[in-house]
Amino acid sequence: MNVQHAVASIEINCAALIQINDAAKIAAEVEIRSGRTRNARVEDGPAIMRRRLEVRTAMSDNVIEVQNLTKRYGQTTVVKGISFSAGRGEIFGLLGPNGSGKTTTILMMLGLTEISDGQVRLLGYDPAREPLAVKRRVGYLPDTVGFYDNLSAADNLRYTARLNGFTLAEREDRIKSSLAQAGLADVADKRVSTFSHGMRQRLGPAEILMKDAQVALLDEPSAGLDPQATIELLEVIRDLRRKNASVLLSSHMLERVQSVCDRVALFNKGSIALTGTVPELGRQVLGGGFHVVVEAEGQDLAKRLATVPGVTAVEVTGTNHLRLLAEHDVRPDAAAAVVAAGGRLMNLSVEEPSLEAIYTRYFQHAASQEKDRAMRR
Repeated sequence: MNVQHAVASIEINCAALIQINDAAKIAAEVEIRSGRTRNARVEDGPAIMRRRLEVRTAMSDNVIEVQNLTKRYGQTTVVKGISFSAGRGEIFGLLGPNGSGKTTTILMMLGLTEISDGQVRLLGYDPAREPLAVKRRVGYLPDTVGFYDNLSAADNLRYTARLNGFTLAEREDRIKSSLAQAGLADVADKRVSTFSHGMRQRLGPAEILMKDAQVALLDEPSAGLDPQATIELLEVIRDLRRKNASVLLSSHMLERVQSVCDRVALFNKGSIALTGTVPELGRQVLGGGFHVVVEAEGQDLAKRLATVPGVTAVEVTGTNHLRLLAEHDVRPDAAAAVVAAGGRLMNLSVEEPSLEAIYTRYFQHAASQEKDRAMRR
């Protein structure tokens, strides 16, 4: 088990202690061991507990809310006052090269590394002051999942289920269902030490499903997975959305991110450069307007559609297929134009730009600007 999972397990165990003084001492020990309170002593436990029990104030109605979040290591700032939010049932993507601050951001959101400035709320809870409440409700999947090798997949989940206070009957039902959804039902009783990397990665989502997490933070969850396992993982992520959970997904697999994310944020050197839907980012980075695809039968539809307000060009791409370039989303007016012309509308959609093209163009432009600034010095 890695350090992050170990710290999370220790803190969850604290919740099971009955005596507040003992819990306070354990809380201090956790902060000391994790390095979050460098000068703390076990005697400081009651003060730490009081700080965590302060009244919560919600920042907004968003399930995930990050405001001016900053992380410094000495004189170096690695996350620079970023802000973003995500609503219930939304899948929000974090994109950017290695070292851009994505993982550090997720660790601050979980309370696993100290926040230098700014604030985070997950379901209204402050992870720095209420880490136990956050860990009960939030699932975390790092790029390398840590589980007990000497235990079976089911026993690893039983351990987590006990820490979360599930009854025996509830525990077994949840474990069976989550392992089946993750494609691990056939190896439920096998030791994790016998698992391939891909199987270990799938055990992480199984744990999140078993907890019935309301928020899932996924940091490169598809690392090392084969194509089929990646497809299965994406279906698990969609299943979380169907259950109205909010998902924060950090990944380099741009095509996969585009297929599941409602919105994305583009990280660059510790800052969020762009945030929005893929079509919105496409217009910002690639330029141009909306590309509307029309599939319809009828006479002189190209001429009719060219007169729709906002349409700047019409291209006939095949029999009964047209492509409109427009200044805004003209689908309602385009549909009306087809019907007014006596045509039969079969399909109408907005053509999304490629997230890979957006990503590549943005960072090429950023590198060019940086080179120009360096030459002017």
